[in-house]
Amino acid sequence: MNDILQRYTEQLPALLIAWGGNLAGALITLVVGFTIAGWAGRLVRKALGRSDKIDPVFHPLAGKIVRLVIMAFTVIAVLGRFGVETASLIAAVGAAGLAIGLALQGTLSNVAAGVMILLLRPFKIGDAVNIGGSVYVIDSIGFFACRAHLPDGPKAFIPNAEIWGKTLVNLSETDQDLRRIDQTYGIAYGDDIDTAIAILQRVVAADPRVRTEPAPLIKVQALADSSVNILLRVWTARTDWWDTQLDLMKDAKQQLEAGGITIPFPQRELHVIQAAAPRA
Repeated sequence: MNDILQRYTEQLPALLIAWGGNLAGALITLVVGFTIAGWAGRLVRKALGRSDKIDPVFHPLAGKIVRLVIMAFTVIAVLGRFGVETASLIAAVGAAGLAIGLALQGTLSNVAAGVMILLLRPFKIGDAVNIGGSVYVIDSIGFFACRAHLPDGPKAFIPNAEIWGKTLVNLSETDQDLRRIDQTYGIAYGDDIDTAIAILQRVVAADPRVRTEPAPLIKVQALADSSVNILLRVWTARTDWWDTQLDLMKDAKQQLEAGGITIPFPQRELHVIQAAAPRA
């Protein structure tokens, strides 16, 4: 018993030196690694902040990713100093990551869609977009979902996968910053077509918001059931589109009526055929 105790007593200083050296090295590695991780994360975030081509949403995320990666390698290096089989640890972490990824498949699809939205930037904050037939005004863009509101006020929370998987029309961006107005005016069959077209031409010419190039188009569109339909097609600045089309509609009706043009109500002709009375 005394021999065993003496042997352990003789080995104790060597063990303390070995383990003490590993412990001190591990602490130094942790401090240095975590310090470098924080410094690298801040450096990446500041570097991205100086670029106008990268969405601001990416700035803090990229810094966090760099920081976590460096910290992960630091922890693995520390475990390696104590004899832990790091290859097996990395394999276990990879398997756990795969399992988590499969469990969070729907969430990860939103993240993937969010990354594509931030990279390709089909819209920006404040834009009005048509997504799957509904119009939203974008309030914020995130990695999981976008916050928006309807034009009449209610808030909306849209998962990114729902946005990326559908046809998206950005109503706030148009070709050459112009937008077309299409309106149809029905006149009575007994009214003079040329007079009605001349009145509409004067209405268009009197509105300074209507562009002369592309030239306005005012022509007969169809011979409908109750009216002769005249197509009015003009171009205006995107920002003037809504007010211009409403004002044109009001002015056109007033001027057509003042010029003696009738805007008919829908009507049907009924032919009543009376059967002959039976003979007595």
